[in-house]
Amino acid sequence: MQKIKILKIEEGKAPFVKEIANKLEDCQAEVGGLIDCVCFEDGCLAVVNDEGKINGMKPNRRNGNDIICGPFFICGSDREGDFTSLTEEQIEDYTKKFGEIEQFTGHEPELVPRMMFLGF
Repeated sequence: MQKIKILKIEEGKAPFVKEIANKLEDCQAEVGGLIDCVCFEDGCLAVVNDEGKINGMKPNRRNGNDIICGPFFICGSDREGDFTSLTEEQIEDYTKKFGEIEQFTGHEPELVPRMMFLGF
């Protein structure tokens, strides 16, 4: 079983490096449910709980114009879209990016779940 090195980000805690099995069940366990991926420009991914806002998970960190709710982790990805380990440089970069423990009031407009329906 292949393991990957990730950067785990939990509410109210500093990011930390962790090694996990590269299996769907293990990834889901890290985020507490179904997973969704948010892509970064450098090819890394934030693996988040797909239903974090709907399930009432606590706000964790801002990412652009959104707020990620619940625990999440950062990993790399290859050309086939498979999860890969982070490099030391990526760990350093994302530790800086998500290092600040943010405080939320619970009334931020980004915390309202949004859905987009497309018709064809």
